[in-house]
Amino acid sequence: MRVLHQDRQAGEIKVQVETLDDLWHLYNIIAPGDIIISVTYRRDESKTDKLRAERGEKKRMVLGIRAEDVEFQESENRLRVHGVIVEGPQDIGSYHTLNLGEADVLTVRKEHWSSAVLERVKRAVEDSRKPKILFVAIENDEAVIAVARQFGIKEVARIYAPSSGKMYEQKGDSNYYEDIVEKVKQAAEPDVPLVILGPGFAKEALATVGKEKEPDLFKGAHLYQTGQAGMAGVHELMKAGLGTEVVQGSRAAMETKLVEDVLTEIARNGPVAYGPEEVERAVSLGAVETLVILDSVVRQNRSGGIMTAVENARGKVVVVSERFEAGMKLESIGGIAALLRFKLPD
Repeated sequence: MRVLHQDRQAGEIKVQVETLDDLWHLYNIIAPGDIIISVTYRRDESKTDKLRAERGEKKRMVLGIRAEDVEFQESENRLRVHGVIVEGPQDIGSYHTLNLGEADVLTVRKEHWSSAVLERVKRAVEDSRKPKILFVAIENDEAVIAVARQFGIKEVARIYAPSSGKMYEQKGDSNYYEDIVEKVKQAAEPDVPLVILGPGFAKEALATVGKEKEPDLFKGAHLYQTGQAGMAGVHELMKAGLGTEVVQGSRAAMETKLVEDVLTEIARNGPVAYGPEEVERAVSLGAVETLVILDSVVRQNRSGGIMTAVENARGKVVVVSERFEAGMKLESIGGIAALLRFKLPD
């Protein structure tokens, strides 16, 4: 995401969407009540002598709407912002939906930009410069190809070996490893690191074939031993923090490790708080070193005061994506937790 302009006095930040990841960041930045200004298309309802207005052609115009609903549509690569038109050449007070996608420019106007939200904007700009990760989780009869984005890990292909007895997506006489190499080639992007993982020796065999068929793509591949293949193997790698030169540089790995640290401290009755009431008590005592909070909780505007209080006490706030496995685990313990400087008194 590129920041094109900032006007702190007006509370405005103008940005350009560069990737699908940016839409996910905006989904977490835009809150109900914000004014979103962007180019859009709307019909000109021309009034005539007839009882009904004639439906005119859709015209290109700039509209500002007061957001009521924000929906991230990953499958369609867009962000939908629905609300009442408050600025524009027509239909003030009517409802409209902005459909935002890659390359679109928009202005977000807030009454107050919290430090946590400004940090999210900064992170979005920094994340756009970081490479994503392409995973191949492989065993002898099945391989899963997945892409790590800032909003989560998405499976993009699944390939079965002919001998597996499962329905095979490719031709029956095709070579298993060559088919995987071809799928990796289709999913790969420039400067995106490739990670091959799995429980046996299939990953080494794939790397060998890959270096023969697509040397530029596979020459820098990172190989890791995991106990499982498939998406479970990818999550295992993220959870374990393996491959520091690749995986630990990703946002997902950092969030996963923090949530695992929280669960570890809960299991051993360590310095930790979880759930809204217990975390609020920890914040009031100045005990919070790191606040871990689910992005959906932040979007519901239920946590602004807590985040500000933690930052004022020189604590750290980390917003965890609900779409990672770590986010699902955090949601199961109330959507908010904190690693503490000291244990809370009984």
